[in-house]
Amino acid sequence: MKAYKIPEATVMRLSIYSRYLHQLIDERIMTVSSDEIAKGVGVSSAQVRKDLAYFGEFGTRGVGYKVEELYGHLMKILGLNQTWNVIIIGAGKLGSALALYQGFTDRGFIVTAVLDIDKDRIGKKLNKVTVEPLEVLKDRVKEHNINIGVVTVPAAAAQDVTDRLVDAGIKAILNFSPRVLKAPQDVIVRNVDLAVNIEVLSFNLAFNG
Repeated sequence: MKAYKIPEATVMRLSIYSRYLHQLIDERIMTVSSDEIAKGVGVSSAQVRKDLAYFGEFGTRGVGYKVEELYGHLMKILGLNQTWNVIIIGAGKLGSALALYQGFTDRGFIVTAVLDIDKDRIGKKLNKVTVEPLEVLKDRVKEHNINIGVVTVPAAAAQDVTDRLVDAGIKAILNFSPRVLKAPQDVIVRNVDLAVNIEVLSFNLAFNG
């Protein structure tokens, strides 16, 4: 089934299910029911079954799912049965933290380049990657076959950086800047606004308080 027909919320839950299944594998649990998955991640069992049904039949009625088998299916569906090379634009505090984040590597996202325009940051070592000038963007994308760009620059520079990423051939962009970015229809842009998320928390505290 085409990805655009799958609700984004479903894809996000699949990622959560996969993490939960990985925990069960670590605990050497062999089978799991939709009820147990639901309780483990905080959704209904009907939701679990509906999400999985988009991609086929995986379990056995009355028995449940084989944990490792279902985990393998979800990793393939999420594209995590392969590695993806990542370039980060912006080596400030956030960009540096992301470059050092082990969780990316654990899920198959390899930060292969970090670029910046600040001369004081260029040459800085972040794990095995050295911060380089923005001018080498096209070369690094081609050299490392980079698939995903991460934007962690100030809002004023975000669109220019995005244009450069698109021009270099990047088709998927994760945007941490507080700006709505314009990109061609064939480029996927995912926005992560930390301020918006914390404002949702403040709303809930205020509304329920």
